[in-house]
Amino acid sequence: MINEVLGQAREEMEKAIDSLHHDLASIRTGRASTTLVEKIPISYYGTPTPLQQMAVISVPEAQLIVIRPFDPTAIKEIEKGILQSDLGITPNNDGKVIRLAIPPLTEERRKALAKNVQSRIEDGRVSIRNHRRDALEDFRELEKEK
Repeated sequence: MINEVLGQAREEMEKAIDSLHHDLASIRTGRASTTLVEKIPISYYGTPTPLQQMAVISVPEAQLIVIRPFDPTAIKEIEKGILQSDLGITPNNDGKVIRLAIPPLTEERRKALAKNVQSRIEDGRVSIRNHRRDALEDFRELEKEK
C-alpha cells in the first residue's frame, strides 16, 4: 500500500515536471525552435488541430522556422492561427511554405519573459507541493487505519 502511494506521487510529480519542461520549451527566446509553433491550434475544417499534425516544421537557420503544410489549401488557416497566437511573430507566405523570422529579443520583451518564466516555475513548484501534501495525507490515513 505504501509503495502504491509512493509510486502514484512520483508519477504525478514527474508529470508536473514534464509539463513545466514543455511550457518552458514553448517560450520564444530569440532562437528558432519547432516547439514554439507545433502546439498552436489551427482551425482546420472547423476543428482545432495542432499545427504539427498539419505540416512539416523545420528550422533551417537559427533565426528561421519553415512550415510546409501537407495540404497547401490550409496555408491561410495556418497563417491566421499563427497571427492569433501570442508569439509576436508575423508569418511570411509564399504560396507553398510559411516562413517565420524570429527577431532578436528587446530588453522589454526579455524582462516580460523572465517574469513569465518565474511565474511558470512557481506554478510547477506549487503543483509538486500539492502532490507531496496529498501523498503525506494518504500516509497519515494509512497510519490511522493500522
